[in-house]
Amino acid sequence: MSNIIALVGRPNVGKSTLFNRLLQKREAIVDSIAGVTRDRHYGKSDWNGVDFTVIDTGGYVVGSEDIFEEEIRKQVELAVDEASAIIFLVDVTEGITDMDKEVSNLLRKTDKPVFLVVNKVDNAMLETDAMEFYSLGVEKYYTISGMTGSGTGDLLDDIVATFTEVNYVDPFEGLPRITIAGRPNVGKSTFTNALLENERNIVTDIAGTTRDSIETLYEKFGYKFVLVDTAGMRKKTKVNENLEFYSVMRSIRSIEDSDVVILMIDATLGWEKQDMNILFLAQKYRKGIVIVVNKWDLVEKETNTLRQFEIYIKDKIAPFTDVPIIFTSAMTKQRVYKTVETAMKVYENRARRIKTSKLNEIMLPIIESTPPPSIKGKYIKIKYCTQLPTKTPQFAFFANLPQYIKEPYKRFIENKLRQNFELTGVPIEIYFRQK
Repeated sequence: MSNIIALVGRPNVGKSTLFNRLLQKREAIVDSIAGVTRDRHYGKSDWNGVDFTVIDTGGYVVGSEDIFEEEIRKQVELAVDEASAIIFLVDVTEGITDMDKEVSNLLRKTDKPVFLVVNKVDNAMLETDAMEFYSLGVEKYYTISGMTGSGTGDLLDDIVATFTEVNYVDPFEGLPRITIAGRPNVGKSTFTNALLENERNIVTDIAGTTRDSIETLYEKFGYKFVLVDTAGMRKKTKVNENLEFYSVMRSIRSIEDSDVVILMIDATLGWEKQDMNILFLAQKYRKGIVIVVNKWDLVEKETNTLRQFEIYIKDKIAPFTDVPIIFTSAMTKQRVYKTVETAMKVYENRARRIKTSKLNEIMLPIIESTPPPSIKGKYIKIKYCTQLPTKTPQFAFFANLPQYIKEPYKRFIENKLRQNFELTGVPIEIYFRQK
């Protein structure tokens, strides 16, 4: 992950306010009570065309017996290790404190660019007060107001100038990206090695062996795409090991950047809540989805075991059930290549364009025979539909009273689209608009 800015400082200096300012939206909770931010928050932003990630850390405290504050201190130290640049935030209204000095001592040990930022400078009188921060041993400091945003432009100009990957070119640019995601220890790395036919990734029985998202070019059997093996994603309440926060963060970003997500589950454990969370994440970002049930060789089977398991999963993921489900064993390589074929088919479905004439020819008779229910004696008529010019399948249906069309009818339209056009594995969006 390139271009990361970490916000560090003692509690209540305004890190979360500045975080929200840099992201231009309210992502972090902001409160006058010190120590509101305990977990690290991250978000994407950009400045003058340069993308970067901002990490908001909890307030740095030394010598506290509070277990939360001990964990916050560890998080800050790790954020400093991961960052490309560090914003060291202090509060002009309180001046230099002992904790500011402790943070300053910590930051002297890093070779990363550190920017001392004096916050809450809301008027010219406070500009003079900020001069005392020179005693922290810096050549330059920046005065800003996180609340109003004043001074942040000059700060970002100088931070962006330190980035080494401003003009980074992705060597896999333009190729389909297929990401393998799932809970820890479901066999993602074993599956990747089986596909690549070599020990590309380290595999152990210990959950969480894979720390980073590993990208590999796959070019076999007429297919060429980027295969991404991610770290296992556990529930947030269980993410307590320092490095794991960044592992999950990278996994989420890999899903964001992918075209198709292979959601892998463990056949011996079944479908769990975290699997649903990953599915929701892939749906949210409109990614193609293939569900792979791994370790199928370890399941005792009867006549209808596979069919029953498939019904069980579709019941869990309803109403979005038009998803391919493949039963594999990464250890024995059972159906691993079928997974590739299916993922590439889903990739094609996601990029599918349906001609407007064909769409209307098929959908309008269906709508005419089963129109939306009338509301308060008002009849809804849908006269026209088209696919929107977006990267993923999105459709607009034009009606005289679109505001009266309810969710059940929207699902009916989605089901008919899926029945008549190849959209398996792809979340689709349907909009009803005024004609």
